[in-house]
Formats: sequence, C-alpha cells, structure tokens
Amino acid sequence: MAETREDSKKRLQKFMFKALIATVKGILFYGVYFVLWMFLAPMSEMVPGLQQMIETFVMIYIVLMILGELASGTVFQYFFSAAKALFLICYLILSLNGGVFGVTFQNINLVVDFRLFLSIVTLLSLLGLAKSVLQAVNYMNERSEYTRI
Repeated sequence: MAETREDSKKRLQKFMFKALIATVKGILFYGVYFVLWMFLAPMSEMVPGLQQMIETFVMIYIVLMILGELASGTVFQYFFSAAKALFLICYLILSLNGGVFGVTFQNINLVVDFRLFLSIVTLLSLLGLAKSVLQAVNYMNERSEYTRI
C-alpha cells in the first residue's frame, strides 16, 4: 500500500506530539533536580564528586526517559523502561561502592552504611524491571492477536 500524504502528515503530527510530551517531561524532571540540588549543595563540599555523580545520573536518566517517550506505542518503550531500571541498579551500586561510603573531614573519618537503602532501591528497581518485561510480553501478545483477527 502506498502511503498517502494524509497518513504521513498524521504520523508527523503524532511524532511531534510525542516529542513535545517528552520535552515537557524532561524539563519537569530537570526542574525537580534543580530544586532538590539547592538542598543538597551544602553536602557537595563534604563529599567529593557528588555533583558530577548526580548530574551524570540525571542526564542519562532524562535521555532514557525521552527515548522511552518517543518510542511510546511500540515495543521499544518497554526496552527503554527496562534499561532505566537496570541503569538505576548498576549506577547506584557503582556510585555507592557497594553500599559502604567513607569520608574523611578534618581529622574525622566518617563511614556510612547504605546497604539497606541500596537493597531497597535495588529490589524496587527489579520490580520495575519485571513490570517492563511483563508489559513487553503483553504488548507482543496483543499485537499477535490483532494480526490474526
């Protein structure tokens, strides 16, 4: 079937709407980060590299969120959702050094144990990963049913 001019125009409008929604979500997420950073900024003096660590996380998370929004309506949106969950798990494990964090500040050695927090976030992210996988399976199941009918 030849694609008509109206079909291509509708597809372009649909994609532009998705891009607008993705942009708004990205700006809102960055705005929340910007507001929260005002409260975390004093800690960045005590913890070296905290600002770079958080900014890297926010950048990659926003990119995955935007790509997932642009791919909405396809099976790829679930892949990007699963990628966000896996990214969250891996980034927290790497950035928190397995859950034990030590800082030396003016002859005081402070060791903070984040293992409980890390395990809770990991389990919640695994739940999000399982949800994404099940949604992808459901999407593919619905698509195969529609093609048979």
